[in-house]
Amino acid sequence: MSRPAGKSKLVRGAQGDWEVVIGMEIHAQVTSKAKLFSGASTEFGGAPNSQVSLVDAAMPGMLPVINAHCVAQAVRTGLGLKAKVNKKSVFDRKNYFYPDLPQGYQISQYQAPVVGEGKVLVDLPDGEIEVGIERLHLEQDAGKSLHEQHPTMSLVDLNRAGVALMEIVSKPDLRSAEEAKAYVTKLRTILRYLGTSDADMEKGNLRADVNVSVRKPGAPLNTRCEIKNVNSIRFIGQAIESEARRQIAILEDGGKIEQETRLFDPAKGETRSMRTKEEAHDYRYFPDPDLLPLELDDAFIASIAASLPELPDEKKARFVKEYGLSAYDAGVLVAERETADYFEQAAKGRDAKAAANFVINELFGRLNKAGIGIERSPVAAEQVGTILALVAEGTISGKIAKDLFEIVWEEGGDPRAIVEGRGLRQVTDTGALEQVIDEIVAKNPDKTAQAKAKPAVLGWFVGQVMRATAGKANPQVVNELLKKKLGV
Repeated sequence: MSRPAGKSKLVRGAQGDWEVVIGMEIHAQVTSKAKLFSGASTEFGGAPNSQVSLVDAAMPGMLPVINAHCVAQAVRTGLGLKAKVNKKSVFDRKNYFYPDLPQGYQISQYQAPVVGEGKVLVDLPDGEIEVGIERLHLEQDAGKSLHEQHPTMSLVDLNRAGVALMEIVSKPDLRSAEEAKAYVTKLRTILRYLGTSDADMEKGNLRADVNVSVRKPGAPLNTRCEIKNVNSIRFIGQAIESEARRQIAILEDGGKIEQETRLFDPAKGETRSMRTKEEAHDYRYFPDPDLLPLELDDAFIASIAASLPELPDEKKARFVKEYGLSAYDAGVLVAERETADYFEQAAKGRDAKAAANFVINELFGRLNKAGIGIERSPVAAEQVGTILALVAEGTISGKIAKDLFEIVWEEGGDPRAIVEGRGLRQVTDTGALEQVIDEIVAKNPDKTAQAKAKPAVLGWFVGQVMRATAGKANPQVVNELLKKKLGV
């Protein structure tokens, strides 16, 4: 793994420093209208058990039929992760019994997954790390047990049973909660760019199993515990920190870490034991006799590779090179595909750095205040571009631009028409500005004397002129006139 030298974060225990080692298994729901082995709908929010085929319900004699679109989505994701796509893969039966798994087994992939090793580059405040991808395999989701809907029994909703999942398994390359959160965020961004998963954690379309262990720096890997089904990036960080502290306390007390599966309780901010960790042999994997091996040819893989979009890392590099943006600003803008597209529309033919600053500071601030995403912004990219053009032309000042943006946000309309209709043009008439300056200078002889001794006081006069002209004065013209008037 590539990481900044000396930057592996250590956790301080009562008996010295400990290194946290983290690997993740991300379950991402495949963007598909139908399930992995049936034609039942995957639409979110259906009435319980309203989207269940005979295959999903495991009725006798029903045979699974692979959804080719889901296979293509897995291959597309593998290519986006710079991973090896395996031309031959096998579906296996993973045997376990649970009420929401009507077959008594899950169709998954074990020794021969559709995608092999890849990598994800993750930006951190102190540098970049490379997180290895061990594998990506396809599997069907289970149903959902509902324990709070009835006072005396648990209910089962099979709408999710058979929904296609991609399980993306990382190598144990992460070393802190912050790194883990950044990794999931980056992976989610890649999936959304590719269009292979909406990765919406609120809908359960992206869930994480987090493997955590601790060791003394440089020591061999220790026993790990798996925290199942963590459904928010914030909870992922809290779960890792809690579990690491728990394991350190046990080891420093002379105890031993038992390999087990645990759950994270957000209310208590701690993990709790769920069951002893199963090994692969406990699931009695074997190739599913109802499904032939999945064989892909070069033409199929090449056609998907040719359709890949520009991915976040490539887009970020282009923004830095083509637009002259800082790596930080470029990273912020490419974090969501919609944001990157919005920026490029606003910046077209204009000062890209000014566009980046306006989108990051003004637009993002207003979106956050309203609690909405950029796709619901009432101000279109073209309108922001027009506001930037008005500033560049000298028609309005930066302050007026902010006021104009607020008007467009609340009322809509053409920014140019609003400027003309409301008299928002900035004042560049030197005669009119000189008159305002003369009045302010005359009223403040003490400040005038100070300005000649301390040129920094000039800023106070600029502020007074801007206030007197309701922000319409051209700041550059005001500066030059004040310097001439005050002899600074």
